[in-house]
Order: sequence, then C-alpha cells, then structure tokens
Amino acid sequence: MCIHNSMISDEKTILCDKKANGKVQPWREKKTANVNYFELLQILKFKKAERVSQCGEILEFDVTQEGRMKLAKTWFCKSPLCPMCNWRKTMKRSVQTTKIVEEVIRQKPRARWLFLTLSVKNVFDGDQLDKSLKEMAIGFNRLMKYKKVAKNMIGFMRSTEITVNEKDGSYNQHMHVLLCVESTYFKNDDNYLSQEDWTKLWQKAMKLDYTPVVHIEAVKNKKRNKKSEYTAIQAAVQETAKYSVKDSDYLTGNVENDLDVVKDLEKGLFRKRMIAYGGLLKTVHKELNLDDIEDGDLVQIDEESDTEEKAYSIVAQWNWNLKNYYV
Repeated sequence: MCIHNSMISDEKTILCDKKANGKVQPWREKKTANVNYFELLQILKFKKAERVSQCGEILEFDVTQEGRMKLAKTWFCKSPLCPMCNWRKTMKRSVQTTKIVEEVIRQKPRARWLFLTLSVKNVFDGDQLDKSLKEMAIGFNRLMKYKKVAKNMIGFMRSTEITVNEKDGSYNQHMHVLLCVESTYFKNDDNYLSQEDWTKLWQKAMKLDYTPVVHIEAVKNKKRNKKSEYTAIQAAVQETAKYSVKDSDYLTGNVENDLDVVKDLEKGLFRKRMIAYGGLLKTVHKELNLDDIEDGDLVQIDEESDTEEKAYSIVAQWNWNLKNYYV
C-alpha cells in the first residue's frame, strides 16, 4: 500500500492502491471518467445519472500485515458505459475465462483453439446499432448450429465490441470469439473450414447481401511446446475479454459529439449481453460456480490471492472538489 500526504486535504491522505506486482490501480482515473460520463447523462436527462454518479464513491479495503490492499466493499452502478464498472468487468472476464480455459484444457488436452472475428457493416445511429446487435446475436447462434461448424465444436467464448469511427462518426460492431475445437478439425477438408468458408457461413447466418469482413486464425505460438501454446491461448483470452466499448470513444472532450455518441450507445447497448459462453466452456462456467459477468459481483473478482490475512480496514471517499480519493 502507498499513501501520499496532501497539504490541501486537511491532513487526509490520497488513496494509492498498489498491487503485489507493483501496479497502481487506476481508481482516480476511472472515477474521473465516471464523473465525465455522469455529467453527459445529466445533460441528456437520463434518470440513471444520479445513480451513475454514486458508483464507487466510497471504497472500503482490507489491508494485510504486508500492507497489500484488496477491495472489500463498494457500490457499482453497472451501467453499460460506466468506465469504472467496465474496468472491473474486464478484469473479471479475464480472471473467469482464464479459469474456464485452464479447466477445458485439463479435460480436453488435445483440443485446438481458434480466434474468430466477425464483422458487419458500420451503422450511424442508436436505432441502427440496436437492430444490428440483436441481429448479430441471432446470426451467431445460427452460425454455431450449422453442421460443419457444430461437428467439431467443443465450446466458445463470444464477446461483442463496438468502436467509433473518428472520420464519419459511424459505429463498427464486431465479435471476438475464442473457439475450442476437436483436433479432427484440422484433419481433412470435410472438417476444416477456411477463412472463405467462415465468411460464407457468416454471410449466410446474417442473411447479408454483401461479403462481410471475417478473420479466423489458429491460436498457436512459433515455439512448438505446451508452455508457449498456453501463452498464446492466454493472449487470445485477453483479446476476447477486453472492453466492449472504450470510454475514450465517448469521452473525447468534444461535448457536443460525446453527447451524440453516448445517446446512441445507450440505446444500442440497452439490455444487450456483450459476452457469452457456449458448449463445454458454458458447462465449466457452471461447474466452477462462477457468477454472471454482466450482473454479478464486481467487488470480489479474484484478481489477487486471498491467502493473506486481513490486518485492518481503510475507507477512501471520492472528494468531488479535489477530484481524488482520500482516506
């Protein structure tokens, strides 16, 4: 733990949550972005604005004898665009998916892993984004049921990402999919699907009148050993687990533009599931008794070991005037 003295805070101290690896957790950065997001919601007259403003306002930490801190209690708003919540969700996705993949590898050591990216044409407003995301979810389920896909499929993790095009303000929605397949997938033409095959199947599943952008690659490392292969799988896990929407896309400092983007994204993301598991990965998720990433606990996300005993607790509160957390 590192706590710095502050001359302007009446002998209070600034929160500094440093992890065992030396990395300082970006609480101030994420809360500052949360406040900016709240202010945009307030201008747009969203009812949830006040709720978003209270996200992570008071943080309670358990501190070990060694001085390491672990978040013990706070309240998160879980709004789809909240920078604070999305930071926690991304960490949780990574931790959960790593555990799931490790167990799947244990159960299916000969399985192979693929990284698939599925895209459709950009859209230009919230209504189009809402429609497109719904259609993509349906299209993906259809894709997974095609005989040639299903015959070698063990399981998958799917995450949806939305980016904002700086040039024309359009929204690009695409899916990152970590696929686990039987080793027979690579045996012959009856089992193997080329990038052209995946593209045609995705076009068919989405009922598109154009050729979509699709990319498929085997997850592997140049070094042919189990350790390097696992490292490559971990990299694919991190890519799949990353933010659904980056706050830098809607907190640019151009208020007029940011208001339009937030309004569109709020409409597009309303009641959307941005991450899903299927097949053995879904089964293992249940077996490991992991809670839901979208609606579950964002306090205890197991980013650090619980083996060290708690020595005492500290409470840090966001100071709206000084724009920082003080203990």
